Amino acid sequence: MNYHKYYPIDVVNGPGTRCTLFVSGCEHQCKGCYNQNTWSLSSGFPYTDELEDQIINDLNDTRIYRRGLSLSGGDPLHPGNLSAVLKLVKRVKQACPQKDIWLWTGYLLDELSDAQRDITEWVDVLIDGKFEQDKADPSLDWRGSSNQLIHMLHPDE
Repeated sequence: MNYHKYYPIDVVNGPGTRCTLFVSGCEHQCKGCYNQNTWSLSSGFPYTDELEDQIINDLNDTRIYRRGLSLSGGDPLHPGNLSAVLKLVKRVKQACPQKDIWLWTGYLLDELSDAQRDITEWVDVLIDGKFEQDKADPSLDWRGSSNQLIHMLHPDE
């Protein structure tokens, strides 16, 4: 898997202060996408064990309280990203069980493959649906267009 940007401190992509990883690779290629440079799986930088260690360390850093991890892109549920994203979300939940995980995808929740669903078992909040430029609404929380839905997958945890 490749990634474009990692923000150890982010207050835009989900509630509270978070760590945010923008992965490479997106099949949807939505018209009006603000992150078109992430569409190619080979763009960006190789995702490494060292970066994963940094994400875990940042989430556990007591100097700055981080509520959780946000995964965006590109698309974390792109078939080329599934093994690395699954490894990451499992590790976050094991090493930082008090942190939540938010994930943005262009795929619809009810159409996910079994391999994609394996990841959502570890995700607390999923924002699904392609960005639709004619439904864009900057007043929406955590999503770019009104067709995208916020799914609280594990609200009691």
